[in-house]
Amino acid sequence: MKILVVEDEKDLLNAMVDYLHQSGMTCEKASTLEEALERIDLYDYDGIILDIGLPDGSGLRVIEEMKKKNHQTGILIVSAKNSLDDRLSGLNIGADDYIIKPFHMPELVARIKSVFRRRSFQGKKELVMNELRVIPDEMMFFVNDKQVPLTKTEHDLLMFLLSNSNKVLTKESIAEHLWGDHADMADSFDFIYSHIKNLRKKIIDHGGRDYVKSVYGVGYKFHSE
Repeated sequence: MKILVVEDEKDLLNAMVDYLHQSGMTCEKASTLEEALERIDLYDYDGIILDIGLPDGSGLRVIEEMKKKNHQTGILIVSAKNSLDDRLSGLNIGADDYIIKPFHMPELVARIKSVFRRRSFQGKKELVMNELRVIPDEMMFFVNDKQVPLTKTEHDLLMFLLSNSNKVLTKESIAEHLWGDHADMADSFDFIYSHIKNLRKKIIDHGGRDYVKSVYGVGYKFHSE
């Protein structure tokens, strides 16, 4: 995931970016409204963590500009306890969720991931890609309308790959998605290869195409075509 973090408190900004990096996300910073507007004009992001109270204006401007672009970027508002009106305004004009200062970093990661999942799948109960069909809430997976049993880890891996179709995913980002805060305890990433191999085999054995491709020295890519 590529995240833009907009926050004027330098220590908090650096702490958020460092923790998000450790969680396998790619981050860019903006500490003013002007910087944030420049970045969203030049680049696309999977998610934006947005402080509303910026020194040169309201962060709500960022949401308004993203709305004009008909974006699919998930937006998580960061707000102070006494800024209820701003939080409500942000949600009303297009933000997805909010988190109140002070907060714990694991909660921040969980919130932005949740926002990303909702945005990626557009609230659909079923995800369909060619001969593949997934019902996320029931953890059910079908290939050519035949149900394929998956372990929880395989299901989580499939959802992560589908939500990042045609993107190169590093082994580190996959490990963090599957293991969360415990990913750094792994001696190696051999377990990722095993789960990829098992998932790929189940899809192919049930008549599906081989969507998962290895990217040498980096990780994997899930081709949607």
